[in-house]
Amino acid sequence: MSVVDAWVVPRAKQPIVRQQIDLGPIGPEEVEVQVEYCGLCHSDLSMLHNEWGVATYPAVLGHEAIGTVVAVGEFAKGVQVGERVGVGWTASSCMHCRPCLSGDQHLCAQALPTIVKHRGGFASRVRSHWAWAIPLPEGLPAGEAGPLLCGGITVFNPLAMHAKPTHRVGIVGIGGLGHMGVKFAAAYGCEVTAFTSSESKFEEARSFGAHHVVATRDPAGLRKIAGSLDMLITTTNVPLDWNLMIGTLAPKGRLHVLGAVLEPIPVVAMSLIMQQRSISASPTGSPVDIATMLDFAARHNVTPTTEHMPMSQINEAFERLEAGKARYRIVLDADF
Repeated sequence: MSVVDAWVVPRAKQPIVRQQIDLGPIGPEEVEVQVEYCGLCHSDLSMLHNEWGVATYPAVLGHEAIGTVVAVGEFAKGVQVGERVGVGWTASSCMHCRPCLSGDQHLCAQALPTIVKHRGGFASRVRSHWAWAIPLPEGLPAGEAGPLLCGGITVFNPLAMHAKPTHRVGIVGIGGLGHMGVKFAAAYGCEVTAFTSSESKFEEARSFGAHHVVATRDPAGLRKIAGSLDMLITTTNVPLDWNLMIGTLAPKGRLHVLGAVLEPIPVVAMSLIMQQRSISASPTGSPVDIATMLDFAARHNVTPTTEHMPMSQINEAFERLEAGKARYRIVLDADF
């Protein structure tokens, strides 16, 4: 089926409208997925407003899609019709460059985001390269799995790369990204400190697995934990008191940036050098990384905290997300 129903953004900052679009013939290495659920991510909001300057219109957003494979191209591998899969931030990569051949397909210079120059998951069907259609493990609720495909892998990957179960890990920002970071770090065995600017989230952060909660707007509280954290993951997209944040790190501690802060991050080199600290960042993850994360989530019963809305209420859902009212990820149920 090449003609599908979709929720389309005509131009930046315009209301989303339902239209029929033609996806064209399926590619030889593509799979087509009938969408059941699709998470709403802050990146979708950024693309709606073209905050990053890379959006093209008309656009079909949505990159946390869960559904059933209904068609496969002639040379598609590893995915069968009838299988339930997820399609996340990346729809395809070249598969022949050094990063792709090294298993870092998400770092491919030709990687195609699902919502940039591609039709995303706020539609009855979405397509991707077969390698980027990730099978869902048994035991993981399909209706809750969508946000794991973007936000989940984004916070899981730095823990998998850099943390140990014995580490003391801080998560800055208890929102759509950060609440999953707390859950994953706690399930991994870390001692978790949650940082939030909202006192109303203190108890919620503890319910997600945080052992300690610190107010980001309390310099005295931040100084009390100076030099104590092995890793600090920031998930917010607003500037922070970076010197205080770096000061919470223990010797050899790592500040890892996930939030898309558009302003430069000022760093005092000596605060890194004398304690052998480091700063790093990362995007999402490779297909194997995502599959590993989904297996971990199923094994440890880690799912995002979600609220569901019908996809026909997509404009209201975007308004709720932009107003900061989502607790903590919105999932749109396809109701075409």
